[in-house]
Amino acid sequence: MTGELARLPLPDKTAESRLIVVARARQAEDYDRVLEALLDAGVRSVELTLTTPGTIERLPRLLDRFGGDADLGIGTVTSTDQLRRAVEAGARYLVTPITVPELLAEAVTAGVPLVPGGFTPTELFASWSAGASAVKVFPAGRLGAGYVKDLRGPFPDIHVVPSGGVDLESAAEWLAAGAAAVSVGGPLLGDAFARGDLDALRERARAFVAVAGDGAR
Repeated sequence: MTGELARLPLPDKTAESRLIVVARARQAEDYDRVLEALLDAGVRSVELTLTTPGTIERLPRLLDRFGGDADLGIGTVTSTDQLRRAVEAGARYLVTPITVPELLAEAVTAGVPLVPGGFTPTELFASWSAGASAVKVFPAGRLGAGYVKDLRGPFPDIHVVPSGGVDLESAAEWLAAGAAAVSVGGPLLGDAFARGDLDALRERARAFVAVAGDGAR
C-alpha cells in the first residue's frame, strides 16, 4: 500500500542539507538577525515555531528576504486552522509534534509536505503509511540512534527525522544510522534569541552543517 502513495518529498534544500534548525524566538521580530546568520553559515532549512507570537504573520516577509536561499517551514502545528493559515502564508513545509490524522489529511490535500511527530512504532508507521513526507521521532533525546535501524527492520522505507535533544555528537550518530535529516534547536541556537553573539552562532551552525554534509547518505 505505501508504495502506491503519491508521497510529497521534503523540499529540495531540506532533503539535500539534511539539517532543519528549529527557531523558537521570543517574538517574531527577532527572526531576521538570527536567520541571516544561519544562512550565512550554510543552513538551508529553518522551522519557525508557532510558540512564537506572530510567526505566521511574519512568514511572508521572511520568505521575501530569505526564501530564495532556504526552505522556511512552520512548526508546532497542532490544529487544522493553524495548518491552513501556515499554508496560505507560504510555508514550504509543516511540522507537528503529534500524530493527528486530520492534520496529515489536510496537508496532503493542500499539497504541502508535513512531518508529523511520534515516539512509538505504531504512531510513526501510521503517519508514514498515510503519506507523511517523513516522520519526526520526538523526543529523540530519550532514544538512541539505533532506533532508526530498529524501525527500518519492519519498515524499510521509512524516512526518520529525530528532534528534541539532538546535539552535534548525536546528530552525526543519527545521520550515520540512516536518518533523513536531523532537527536541531537549543544545542545550535544557544543564546541567539537572547541577543547572543552571532559570530558564535555562525560557528555552531557551520559545525552542524559540516556534520550533516559528511555523514553517510
